[in-house]
Amino acid sequence: MAAARLPGGALVSRRALADRNAIDAIWTTLAAIPDPEIPVISIVELGIVRDVAFDDDGLVVTVTPTYSGCPATEVIATDIERALATSGVGSFRVQTRLSPPWTTDWIAPAGRERLRAYGIAPPGERPALQTIDISSLRRPAAAAIPCPRCGSLHTRELSRFGSTPCKAQYRCEDCLEPFDYFKPH
Repeated sequence: MAAARLPGGALVSRRALADRNAIDAIWTTLAAIPDPEIPVISIVELGIVRDVAFDDDGLVVTVTPTYSGCPATEVIATDIERALATSGVGSFRVQTRLSPPWTTDWIAPAGRERLRAYGIAPPGERPALQTIDISSLRRPAAAAIPCPRCGSLHTRELSRFGSTPCKAQYRCEDCLEPFDYFKPH
């Protein structure tokens, strides 16, 4: 098999170059698929597409749902299958990987900005180790969540669960607007 030289001098087969180009095109196709619950962010920006690779049977797209019971998982798999078929990809499968579990750390910076512009406060940094004092059954004081509309830190939690289980419902005490907060986990 003929070989080509990459920048930096590494030799690779033409087959490997073709696979790399195909994988890049597939990532581009997947990046155009909106999350069904938050359509302003793609499934790639959300960080749930974990891998795109070829094996002996064809293309494998690996997805990690935002949580194991996420009702959108089946819709996302169907959207991926439809996009790949429309793009002319022949043999492929979509597989779900639950470990390691998805974390909000996987949301791309552009995705965080899209969440903010849409009116959802993006997740803050996740503490390295969160402890809960079970003697009083109280959570440690949470960091102030900035309002995605006016930027005020004068906000309060209305409900631990918002429009989906991975979000909490907040309200800004300055502009009085309610908003979802994407909980870090």
